[in-house]
Amino acid sequence: MARVTGIGGVFFRSMDPQKLEEWYVEHLGIEPDAEGFVVMRWGGDHAGSTVWAPFPEDTEYFGPATAGFMINYRVDDLDSLLDRLILAGVKVDDLRHEDENGRFGWAWDPEGNRIELWQPAEGF
Repeated sequence: MARVTGIGGVFFRSMDPQKLEEWYVEHLGIEPDAEGFVVMRWGGDHAGSTVWAPFPEDTEYFGPATAGFMINYRVDDLDSLLDRLILAGVKVDDLRHEDENGRFGWAWDPEGNRIELWQPAEGF
């Protein structure tokens, strides 16, 4: 059965993403890449990575302005999981995206929080 295998990312709104990134670098040593993302690699049986990133306050990427965050969940079979959610009556976005990082889809939990589902590309 398709399932979540970990947290792929934590994304949140920020009034000043650059200034906030600088604070995290200075105080916690969290160093973003050129695109403003921090990729934290981890090992074990399910080796992979988790992305941390502040987004502009006016982003529409993770839903209405009332949503202050979006969690990205790593999944092992995006299509099967989305099909199962649809059959269960869960609100699922028709949009799908694929890039060098893998495949992405979106759904909403019962409280209206937009969640991102990510089937990582090989090596993530």
